[in-house]
Amino acid sequence: MISSEDEARDWVYQHFAVSRETSIRFDRFAEMVKIANAQQNLIAANSVDNLWVRHIADSAQLVDLAPDEGAWIDLGSGPGFPGIVVALLRGAPITLCENRRLRVDFLRQVIEDLGLRHADVAAIDARRLPAQSVAVISARAFAPLPKLIDMADRLADNPTLWLLPKGKNAENELAQLPQSWQEQFTVAPSVTDDQAKILIGHGRFSTDRRKQLN
Repeated sequence: MISSEDEARDWVYQHFAVSRETSIRFDRFAEMVKIANAQQNLIAANSVDNLWVRHIADSAQLVDLAPDEGAWIDLGSGPGFPGIVVALLRGAPITLCENRRLRVDFLRQVIEDLGLRHADVAAIDARRLPAQSVAVISARAFAPLPKLIDMADRLADNPTLWLLPKGKNAENELAQLPQSWQEQFTVAPSVTDDQAKILIGHGRFSTDRRKQLN
């Protein structure tokens, strides 16, 4: 279990064989988050000193679970967790969906400063994203699981992978779904918190079942 800032940084750099250029980008991103946080409260104040454990490594672990290719959509990206971290570690296209103006401005600045040409920002509510089929959907601290599926299922197809860090309440949220939907999920442990879990969903969810939740 990763427990310190040095361990988290070393884990990301070594586990993903990060180049010197990318490590410089990571350090720059961490610096930008800390500076901007004083202006718009991007992350909880009590997590600033644990940025690498609580946010960067916690986001990076999702890349291990995802395919190397295919488009990725990150819902409710906030300051770029996991979206910017994913973009730093994975070269395939990624869209960061965020509708809060100051966060959108921050994400666009980060993408420009770090030269992440395969990343872009959708500055709209997630419910307004056009229907499409992507390889990966992620959402971290964004919405309760039933609401999230209802909101984002039109972005999925049979091969789509849902990567949803849900903390210690992961299994409780999973239990709120119809049984057939629960069977489309597996649960993985977090490398940064022994009480947290990642819900890994597969494919689309039945329209009939979705109506039952509304």
